[in-house]
Amino acid sequence: MKVLFVGESWVVHMIHTKGYDSFTSTKYEEGATYLLSCLREGGIEVTYMPAHEAQVRFPQSIEELKQYDAIVLSDVGANTFLLQNSTFYQMQVVPNALELIKNYVAEGGGLLMVGGYLTFMGIEGKANYKNSPLAEVLPVIMADGDDRVEMPSGFSPTAAQAHPLVDGLGEWPKLLGYNKLTAKPDAVELLSHGADAILTVGTYGQGKTAAFASDCSPHWGSLEFMNWPHYSAFWNGIIQSLKS
Repeated sequence: MKVLFVGESWVVHMIHTKGYDSFTSTKYEEGATYLLSCLREGGIEVTYMPAHEAQVRFPQSIEELKQYDAIVLSDVGANTFLLQNSTFYQMQVVPNALELIKNYVAEGGGLLMVGGYLTFMGIEGKANYKNSPLAEVLPVIMADGDDRVEMPSGFSPTAAQAHPLVDGLGEWPKLLGYNKLTAKPDAVELLSHGADAILTVGTYGQGKTAAFASDCSPHWGSLEFMNWPHYSAFWNGIIQSLKS
């Protein structure tokens, strides 16, 4: 199985102040390193595209996307796809990347969106997927505006019903937050927290979709989650389920 994994990278620019003097430093980080290694060990061929590379390298045709069985979007907002460098800086007319993903799924591709500060609606609503073509594709209804639910005391999702993706996992480790989502009427909610959907699966056209409302890595993806014995099996199961 071949997967295109987009996002889970960021640049941190810091100001260090020490008395009268200050200086700056910058670091680049990737959050999905462990998850990607788990998928590769599970036999999945993963092409990783950090968030900043999507602005210049995301496929420009559905034919390019079809070399993958599934696409994973994690912590990268809609603007990264809609305002690629060629559009924002050179004013070029290019294919709408989110429309390409929509058509790709309709024709049999898989799509997973993983929660975070810049997925679904995200912090201050900046991820803004509710107002994008993927709102029709994803198996969930997104909230308006900032959809984060911060849970510093932690919460453990509960199984909403029996399903191979969640059966046999036992009690879930605590997570530290999630994006507030509601399963669409024709989708299947597998994990819940109160009235909110944590894991939802569905279909769009001929393709399969999934939405995980929390994160695959810190901070919402707690260290307890990262060290969970079922972590690898859980993610491999979701990804494999997206293959038509």
